[in-house]
Amino acid sequence: MREQKHFHGNSLNLQRLIWLRLIVLTAEVSASWAVVTYWHISLSISALVIIWITMALTCVMTLVRLLYDKPVSDGELFFQLLLEVMALTGVLYFSGGSTNPFAPFYLLPLTLTAASLSGIYTWAMMLFTLGCYTLLLFYNVPLPAVHGGHGTDFRLHELGMWFGFLLSASLIAGFAVRMASTVRHRDQEIADMREQQLRQDRVLALGTLAAGAAHELGTPLATMAVLLKDIQPEQAISNKKLQILRGQVDRCKHILGSMSAASGEMRAESGSVQALDRYLEQLLRRWLTTRTGVNLSQNIIISEPVPKVVIDQTLEQAILNILNNAADASPDEVSFEARCKDNLLAIDIADRGEGISSELVRQVGNTIRSTKQDGLGLGLFLSYATLERLGGEVQLLQRDGGGVICRIDLSLDQIRVRDHE
Repeated sequence: MREQKHFHGNSLNLQRLIWLRLIVLTAEVSASWAVVTYWHISLSISALVIIWITMALTCVMTLVRLLYDKPVSDGELFFQLLLEVMALTGVLYFSGGSTNPFAPFYLLPLTLTAASLSGIYTWAMMLFTLGCYTLLLFYNVPLPAVHGGHGTDFRLHELGMWFGFLLSASLIAGFAVRMASTVRHRDQEIADMREQQLRQDRVLALGTLAAGAAHELGTPLATMAVLLKDIQPEQAISNKKLQILRGQVDRCKHILGSMSAASGEMRAESGSVQALDRYLEQLLRRWLTTRTGVNLSQNIIISEPVPKVVIDQTLEQAILNILNNAADASPDEVSFEARCKDNLLAIDIADRGEGISSELVRQVGNTIRSTKQDGLGLGLFLSYATLERLGGEVQLLQRDGGGVICRIDLSLDQIRVRDHE
């Protein structure tokens, strides 16, 4: 994955190089036209035109090459930068050599190399540009009568320009390589931290799922323990008790099966996808089969178009834990209201129990409290952790007339399936 991103970055840099090449070509053609037209200086126009046409064709060929889905390697990008240097050298050779005002353009490909490639390529480019600049000091087609009035002292000026270029190129190569290395190292650390965070999220989700499953198993196991306690050795088991035992065993299997199915990939894109309203309706229907004595009133309002979501086992457990707490507090009256608008899902789960103290409201979600005394504890603690991991918020509010309202606000960004995906 990192290598693919690197090659993709090289493709973008090669596209930028094409645009830079076109800009330089335009500047060279415009400057040559001005020199010939306004200053009446003779240039080797035919040779310059050949170089310009060659570079223009190179741009076209490079654009065609980029149309193919083939990664751009470091070597290929470096070769393209070398072509730029060689073209610039040819133009400078036929237009005064190192005395040409465009000579500092050598720093452009050097800077691009330092910014996009590793240190060995940068130093190679530095030596190559320095060699080309040095050759132009001795081999070039001079501009006639341009520097004739300077005498032999102008040679010292050219030598000073050469030393200036050497210093500039060395500084760019030295500092830019280190800066680019620092940036790449930082990007690598950020990528590693993101991967580590993803792994930690998966471990946390699996741990939450396992703890939630253990919490859910407590109810059927307690039911079976009560039934088995009343059964004496060698005593026949009634059909009613046997059906209850079988139902509780099936429930245990379902809980363990859900955890096993979700452990491999907590929220994979290949997971089950369902419309949000249907998902909530089926969740409540399954919950009622395990809490047959609960009187539930439900109201689900989902604005059109109904969003589709990836089924998340930990989210389902979080909602079920809150429903179980409400049912334990007041099995005769449990209310479930869900509203979804503008990608925000709001759920209110209310009961008519004894309510909750303000001190316990502050502690819920931060500490684990016994579920036996107040009906709040591990289940709600896990629900808080799961919903926060998914970017949601949970509030406990006193209900008018007695009881508690557990309000869930959840953005669907992490579980929603877009139509184009």
